[in-house]
Amino acid sequence: MSKSKRDVDHAFFGQPRGLATLTFTEFWERFSYYGMRAILLYYMIASLEHGGLAMNAVLAASIVSIYGSLVYMSSVLGGFVADRIWGGHRTVFIGGIFIMFGHIALAVPAGVPALIIAIILIVIGTGMLKPNISEMVGGLYSKDDMRRDSGFSLLVMGINLGSFLSPIIVGWLGQEVNYHLGFSIAAFGMFLGLIIYIIDGNKYLNKEDFQAPDPITRAEMRPLVWKIVGIVVALVVILVVMGLTGTLTGNGVVNLITLIAILIPIWYFITIIRSPKVTKVERSRVVSYIPLFIAAVFFWAIEEQGSTVLALFAQNQTQLTLGGFHIPASWFQSLNPLFIVLYTPFFAWLWVHMGKKQPSSPKKYVYGLVFAGLSYFAMMLPVGLFGTHVRVSPLWLVLSWAIVEIAEMLISPVGLSVTTKLAPKAFKSQMMSMWFLADSAAQAINAQVVKLYTGHTEFWYFAGIGIASIVLAVLLLFITPRVERLMAGVN
Repeated sequence: MSKSKRDVDHAFFGQPRGLATLTFTEFWERFSYYGMRAILLYYMIASLEHGGLAMNAVLAASIVSIYGSLVYMSSVLGGFVADRIWGGHRTVFIGGIFIMFGHIALAVPAGVPALIIAIILIVIGTGMLKPNISEMVGGLYSKDDMRRDSGFSLLVMGINLGSFLSPIIVGWLGQEVNYHLGFSIAAFGMFLGLIIYIIDGNKYLNKEDFQAPDPITRAEMRPLVWKIVGIVVALVVILVVMGLTGTLTGNGVVNLITLIAILIPIWYFITIIRSPKVTKVERSRVVSYIPLFIAAVFFWAIEEQGSTVLALFAQNQTQLTLGGFHIPASWFQSLNPLFIVLYTPFFAWLWVHMGKKQPSSPKKYVYGLVFAGLSYFAMMLPVGLFGTHVRVSPLWLVLSWAIVEIAEMLISPVGLSVTTKLAPKAFKSQMMSMWFLADSAAQAINAQVVKLYTGHTEFWYFAGIGIASIVLAVLLLFITPRVERLMAGVN
């Protein structure tokens, strides 16, 4: 798609028509993912007689966090495959197939083995799909197209419409009828997404996405194979040592993955910055991305605890009866996307209305971190006022999610957009993988942090994380002028 064609394409609410294809594909992918995640924790901790796996709640929360970390960690694989082998279009399609079969595995009542198989399939599939759809959206616009941020806002709105409906449908079926029935509906959602992608993809997507932008050469293949063999051997050795030392347990594996999730983005930043394929200006922009990456990690650590810490709060400490009607605890997972859907039109209008007068991306991050911290201050109040043994009004959770989603609107679509703008040409999809590695690192850290969440520590748990978020916002504000200079003309 040429630049001129990009500029005149306004078929989808003033945006390129290809945005509709990618948005609806993401709608169904997120429907399947968030529907499954809305009931996953409850499925793991439910008793055997209630169709669950009877896991300890703390271990289950850590596993859910580390599962989320693996999902986004695998985006490195998806970005590499798209950049060097298949291109974005084919990589997204194959990823969707993996996701669908992962949900089918969960729909089978086969206990822990089915859970493990499902996790592996969904991790691989989401890693192939997520970063490349976002990169393909960026490819619909020229670098100076002022519609970019509003376009990504519409993408996020579509994502969250699917995310809103899925906990209500999948959550009710899973918690009130049968967990495996809920998982089967998630599989069907991904199937619908693939159908839409096949029908519209060839007609409306950027043709550049049908081939790898930096195809791997024969000379590069041999050292790549040796790197893969080295990684596999190292992993096997580590697991053998853990087995011999008695640390090859659920918590031991969680700790290992946490370490890997933190080290991968560090290694990736070093690799991109040192690459001879990256120009001086591109290198400066990648360096400017580092503090934004750190801020994103902290934000996602708070936001992603909605499926663990706040999910446990909803189940154990929230009034779940309204006028005789029982509210499934999984329904609270719809609050996140609900507020994004409500906020998106305003923020999409705001950035277009402000034009070049809008705050820079680093300043939007600053404001987002402040709101993220305030959302946890909101959770301090019911704990401080009523203690941990009284079921409180669900409005406290509504308030907390209403605040944190302002933070998400300031960080998530902006982060997606700025990542595509700061990406070196040779690392387009792989740089987008860095955006998802922020979420991966955040959830890996959460796998450790959630262990501190108990009835005795709740107040200080919420207080400590809230204060830390605001302190980080102040530090980012202090270095923002330097970051803006390193961005080399990118806003």
